Amino acid sequence: MSDPQVWSSLSSESRIVVVTNKIVHSLYAPQLCRMLPVDPDFVYVGDGEEYKNLNSFMHIIDDLITMGHDRSSLLIALGGGVVGDIGGFVAATYQRGISLVQVPTTLLSQVDSSIGGKTAVNHERGKNLIGAFYQPQLVVIDTETLVSLPHRVYIEGLAEVVKYGIIRDADFFSWIEKNVDLLLKRDQTALVRAVKNSCETKSAIVESDERESNLRLILNFGHTFGHGIENSLGYGTLLHGEAVSIGMVLASDLSVRLGLMAKTVASRIEQLLQRLELPTTLPSNTSVEQVFAAMKFDKKAYGSQQRHILVREIGSVSVETGIEPGVVMQTVENRIRR
Repeated sequence: MSDPQVWSSLSSESRIVVVTNKIVHSLYAPQLCRMLPVDPDFVYVGDGEEYKNLNSFMHIIDDLITMGHDRSSLLIALGGGVVGDIGGFVAATYQRGISLVQVPTTLLSQVDSSIGGKTAVNHERGKNLIGAFYQPQLVVIDTETLVSLPHRVYIEGLAEVVKYGIIRDADFFSWIEKNVDLLLKRDQTALVRAVKNSCETKSAIVESDERESNLRLILNFGHTFGHGIENSLGYGTLLHGEAVSIGMVLASDLSVRLGLMAKTVASRIEQLLQRLELPTTLPSNTSVEQVFAAMKFDKKAYGSQQRHILVREIGSVSVETGIEPGVVMQTVENRIRR
């Protein structure tokens, strides 16, 4: 973040507004301001998934109008996935679109949500149901920001890192297995490798399928279950990465049930997630019916059919439809803690 050359493409003639939250502002706003060609305005959103909604969206829009921002303004989203998603959606829609820069400060946002141009807010009936594809002109990633994260928030990002190994890169998955201790210690060399590899994998997939019509669907491995879990339990009960971790285990279980993958491979995935201190079972108060109902509103659904990203082997997944609802619900039932 502190390299002036990174910011050299920004115009000194544009006004800048930074969307962030109060915690991130106290940590990184002064450093960011030193890099910018003009003094920015600041707009704040709440910290947490429960604030990623239309009320927060309208609050930001109202502030931009009050501050007099126009189509020449630049919006910088400084923060984690919630800030990046909602800030990006504001940039995509304010006066039909203004320039956007993503500055992700959490591991999850660095390896996933800041890359690829997805912007959104949640609806009470489903996650990310209101949004747009909108590419930033710049993404600035500094792994030093990960040092300040609370342990739980840092750990959730490792779920998305593991995902890239499962869907596309068996060698990367093996590297994660060998470097669990370094990743848990937030070793900078290991983090740079993990973030770089994750971003390169996602970028390659997005470049070939920007609007998620085919290949990009595999990036949602674990998310069909994960989004249903988040919605049914209430946004904020589990962190996004925690829900995705459980979702990947459920998708692995379903893959085994359907005869697509060996049980030993599913165990390998589960054991790695557990070593990274990520959850692999559902809370005891989980309602199978509510999880399944929320999954019906998943954006990847095709007509009335859910589409599941399932595992063949480490590094290879496929998109499957037509799976019996009872099989899916039983898979969820078997992962509830008793």
